[in-house]
Amino acid sequence: MTAILHKLSINAPIEKVYEAITTQEGLSGWWAKQTTAKPELNFINTFTFGNSLTEMKIVQLISNKKVEWLCINANEEWMNTHISFDLEEKDGKTIVRFSHGGWQAATDFFADCNFNWAKFLYSLRLLCETGSGNPV
Repeated sequence: MTAILHKLSINAPIEKVYEAITTQEGLSGWWAKQTTAKPELNFINTFTFGNSLTEMKIVQLISNKKVEWLCINANEEWMNTHISFDLEEKDGKTIVRFSHGGWQAATDFFADCNFNWAKFLYSLRLLCETGSGNPV
């Protein structure tokens, strides 16, 4: 098993970052414009990318600390993978430790997703710092 890992610093309060990764408004502002989401344990968030539907079950929510999803419907390589956001406030900024783990192999699709997650995490930073991200 392998994982995509990223760490970034966002010049915004931890509450704002947590909201951006847990609410429909937040997630549609940096990841997928077509999003249905609620910050509720076991809720299934849906993200639409063109003709592709991705469903993530919320398996862990710790306010302003951690969010974890289990992929239950998506591209075959994403199935049963876990996505987590660990948050820490440090020196007036929010540190985000991102993980997309449980991959069966480091395929070309894995490499593409690693690149795309970096772009989307930059979009998360833009949303939290400027009010405008780059969702698809």
